[in-house]
Amino acid sequence: MTINTKLLFSIFFGVFCIGISSSQTISKDELIFLTSEWKGDRFDDGRPKIPESLIERAKKIGIDDAWTVLENEGYKNQFEGDWKMVHNDVPVVGRALTAQFMPSRPDVERNIKERGINSQGRKGNTNSWPIELLSKGDVYVADSFGKIDAGTLMGATLATSIYSKSDNGVVFNGSARDLESLSQMDGFNAFVRDFHPSFLEEEVLMGLNTPIRIGQVMVLPGDLVLAKREGVLFIPAHLVEQVVSTAEFVALKDQFGFEMIKSKKYTTGEIDSQWTEQLKKEFLVWLDKHPELGKMSKETLDMVLSKRTW
Repeated sequence: MTINTKLLFSIFFGVFCIGISSSQTISKDELIFLTSEWKGDRFDDGRPKIPESLIERAKKIGIDDAWTVLENEGYKNQFEGDWKMVHNDVPVVGRALTAQFMPSRPDVERNIKERGINSQGRKGNTNSWPIELLSKGDVYVADSFGKIDAGTLMGATLATSIYSKSDNGVVFNGSARDLESLSQMDGFNAFVRDFHPSFLEEEVLMGLNTPIRIGQVMVLPGDLVLAKREGVLFIPAHLVEQVVSTAEFVALKDQFGFEMIKSKKYTTGEIDSQWTEQLKKEFLVWLDKHPELGKMSKETLDMVLSKRTW
C-alpha cells in the first residue's frame, strides 16, 4: 500500500467511523448525498420529508400503476411481495424510517447497549430505539434477516407506541407477536414475514436510519412506503410527485375510458393510444362534470401525456 493510498484509507475510515458513531446511524451529509435528487424539505437528520399532502394522495393510488411508472424510469427493484398482514384492507403508506438488525454477538451487543443507554439516554431493547425517532406519517421499516422464531420485533405494547407516534404501521423482514391483540387495533397494520408467539432473542440493532435491504429492494430513509394487499412498493422520495400524479391520471383515464367505450364514442385502441386534441378536449369536459375527481388544466394534461409510457 502506497503512502497516498494509506492516507486515502485513513480519511475514508475516519469518515466511516464518524458516520456510524451515533447509534449506528450514517451522517447527515452521507444521507443527503445518497438522496441528492430530492430537492424538498428534510428532517434534521437529513431524511427527505415528503409532504403530508403527497402521502395522503398516495394512499389512493394503485400499486400496479405506481410500479409501472417506476419500471419505466429504470427503477426495476422496488417491489417486494410474500407478506402476512394483521388486516388485509388497511394500507400502510408513509415515509420510511429504517432499521437494520443482525444476529447478536455478545461483545458487540454489550457495547451498543452500554453506549445507547448510558451515553444517549436510550431505553429498553434495541428494537424499541427506532420507535423513539418516529413522527407522524413515518413507517418503521426493519430488516431482521427474515427471522421468525425469536425474531419478533414487536408485540402489542410496542405496536401501540408505534401507532401513537406515527399514526401508521410497520414493514418488517422478520416477525411479530400478539396477533390477536394487534388485530383489535383499528387503523394499525403490519406487513411481516410471519407471526410467532416467541419473544425477541439474539438480535441487535446495527443500523438506524441507514440504507437497508428488504428482500430484493434497497430501501433508503425517506422513501415512500406503499404497502397494500399486493405487497410493498418503495418509491424513491424524488419520484413520489411524478409517480402519484401519473397514477392519479391513469385511474382517471381508465374511468373516462370505460364510459367512452360503453357509449361507443371511442374504441379501446383509441383510448390506449396517443390522444388526439379532440379526445383531450372531451376528457377535460368529462372531468369538469365530475368535480369530486379533481381538476386538471390542459397544460398539465399535455405534460402527463407527453411522458406517457404506459
